[in-house]
Amino acid sequence: MPSMYSPTVNLTHHFLIAMPGMVDPNFARTLTYLAEHNEQGALGVIVNRPIDMDLASLFERIELPMETEEFARQPVYFGGPVQTDRGFVLHRPAGDWHSTLKVNDEVALTSSRDVLQSIGTSGEPREALVTLGYAGWDAGQLEQELADNAWLTVPADMAIVFGLPPEERLAAAMQTLGIDFARLSDSAGHA
Repeated sequence: MPSMYSPTVNLTHHFLIAMPGMVDPNFARTLTYLAEHNEQGALGVIVNRPIDMDLASLFERIELPMETEEFARQPVYFGGPVQTDRGFVLHRPAGDWHSTLKVNDEVALTSSRDVLQSIGTSGEPREALVTLGYAGWDAGQLEQELADNAWLTVPADMAIVFGLPPEERLAAAMQTLGIDFARLSDSAGHA
């Protein structure tokens, strides 16, 4: 019988919840959405770490118009330590964009400018989270980290990403597992 974290387990459209013992500062206290997981590795974006930049500032920097007031003040997020100079947009509906990783019929991760142009001019897609950088794992790397208890996993609930403020997302994902993050932190390291 295969182990719980055998490579046959596909964690696409799941959250990774960093365990309290996570030593990598890039991932401490993070909630990461996995957009892809297969035998080649995994790719996702951290969804609870806003940086000191809003979309209006980002759009100004990359010379795109920002005409939608409700998006202008939205924060940009640290998506992970890979390609931190590139923007990635986690959004629903998935739509039809130039460079998109379609997660499922509803959700996609897009790295092309056309989705940003649409957000700036028409406010579509309505639900969007913009990150700089992403999180990536080589083949077998995530499985090893899971075996080392670096992460908890739970099927993703996009209402957590698009419906809650960033500081509440990690706790909300934990609660879907019936775990209180504060209690987990207190008991970490004790048998």
